[in-house]
Amino acid sequence: MRQLLSQRKVYTKLFLFYCFIALVGLISNSLLLALLIFTVALLLWHYHHLFIMDKWLWRDRKLSPPISEGIWGHLFEGIYYLQRRDRRKKRELRNVVRRFRDGAEALPEAVVVLTDDWSIIWSNKLAQILVGLHWPADEGQRLDNLIRHPDFLHYLKQAKFEQPLELASPVNDELTLEFNIMSYGAEQYLLIVRDITQLKQLEQIRKDFVANVSHELRTPLTVLQGYLEVMDDEHLPDKVIWKKAHNVMLDQTKRMDALVQQLLTLSRIEASARVQFEPVVDVPAMLHQLEQEAQTLNRDKQHSIRFDIDDNLKVTGVTEELRSAFSNLVTNAIKYTPAGGEINVSWQRQHLKALFAVNDNGEGIAAHHVKRLTERFYRVDQARARSTGGTGLGLAIVKHVLSRHNSRLMIFSEPGKGSSFSFSIPAELVLGSKTKKREETPPH
Repeated sequence: MRQLLSQRKVYTKLFLFYCFIALVGLISNSLLLALLIFTVALLLWHYHHLFIMDKWLWRDRKLSPPISEGIWGHLFEGIYYLQRRDRRKKRELRNVVRRFRDGAEALPEAVVVLTDDWSIIWSNKLAQILVGLHWPADEGQRLDNLIRHPDFLHYLKQAKFEQPLELASPVNDELTLEFNIMSYGAEQYLLIVRDITQLKQLEQIRKDFVANVSHELRTPLTVLQGYLEVMDDEHLPDKVIWKKAHNVMLDQTKRMDALVQQLLTLSRIEASARVQFEPVVDVPAMLHQLEQEAQTLNRDKQHSIRFDIDDNLKVTGVTEELRSAFSNLVTNAIKYTPAGGEINVSWQRQHLKALFAVNDNGEGIAAHHVKRLTERFYRVDQARARSTGGTGLGLAIVKHVLSRHNSRLMIFSEPGKGSSFSFSIPAELVLGSKTKKREETPPH
C-alpha cells in the first residue's frame, strides 16, 4: 500500500509539472518547445542518477547510498536495504557453516561432503589422517580418483550404501576403516569414515580367548579322560603304570588349576575398582621372599640367580597385584632360560622412580614376537611353553597390574643375547620421592 501511494505521488507530481510547463508554453506561445525542454531536462536528470547508481554499485567503495530526492532517493534506500539484508544473511550463513565445520572437526570420525558425481566439497582434518585427503587443496577433486582401492570403487559404482564398507586405510595399512555413505542435502552425499581398528582387535582377542581357553582346557581333560576310561574296578593297572598315570594326571590337574587361577586373577584385576594407593607395599621384604622361592624353583636348572635389592625402597599400591607382577617375571626367567644360565633381578631407585628389572642370558626373542608377548595365551614356542607348564597369561597379568599402577612393561630382547623385562613405578607412588625432591631443590 505504501508503494502504491508513493507511485501515485510521483505520477501526480509529474502530471502537475507537465501542466505547469504547458501553461507556461501557452502563455509564451511556445508549448511544444517548453514541453521538449522539460522532457529533455527530466531525461538528463534520470540519466544523471543512473550514472550515480552505476558508480555506487560498481566503483564506489562506500556502503552508504548516494543522497538524492524523489524516486531515485527511494530506489537508493531500497537497494541499500537489500544489501544490508544480504550481508546479514551472509553473516548468518557463515556462522552456520562455521558451526557445522567446528562440529564436524569435533567428531571422532572423518567427514567428507561430496556432490552427486563424487567431487569433494569439504572434508575435516581427521579425513587427512585416516584417508589422506587435504582440504581445500582437494576441493573439486573426484573422490574415486584419490581413493583407488578396487573394493571402494566397486562400492561407489554399485551405489548400495545400506551396509558399510570395511577397508585398510590408504595412509596406514595397520588401520581398519569403516566407510559409510548417505544422502545429504540436495544432490549431495556425506562420507563418514570410522577407525574400527581397536574394535576389530578386541573382536579378534575375544575369538582367540575363547579358542585358546577351550584348547588349553581340552588337552588336560583329554589326558584325564583317557586314563579314567581304561580304569575300572575289575581292570586296575599295575603299580608301575598306575604311578606313571598318577603323575601325569596330577600334572595335568595342576596345569588346569594354574590356568583357572590365572584367569580368575586376570578377571579380578580387570573388574576391580580404582587402585587405592594409600597402602604401603614392602617390596624389599616381598622380593627377599621371592628370592627364596626362586632358589627352590631353580633346583633342576641350576641357574646363577642374583638379586640386587634396595632395602629402603618401598612404594604404595596393591600388594597382591604387585607380588603377582614380580613373581611372574622372575618365574618366566627361570622357566625359559636354558639350564645353567644367569639371571639378575634388580630393584633400585632411578632418579625419583623405582625400577624393577629382570635380565637373563637366555635364547632371546625375535622382534616380531616381542610386541605380542603381553597378549593372552600368546606363546613364542608352543611346545616349550607346554613343557614348562606355562599358561600364556603371566605377562598379560603383568601388563594389567602395571597399567593400574601407572606404569608399563618394557621388553628388550635379541635372539642369542638374552632378554630384559623391566618397569618403573612412578615417583608419586614411591615413598620418599617427594622428600628427596625437596632436599635436592637448591634454596632461592
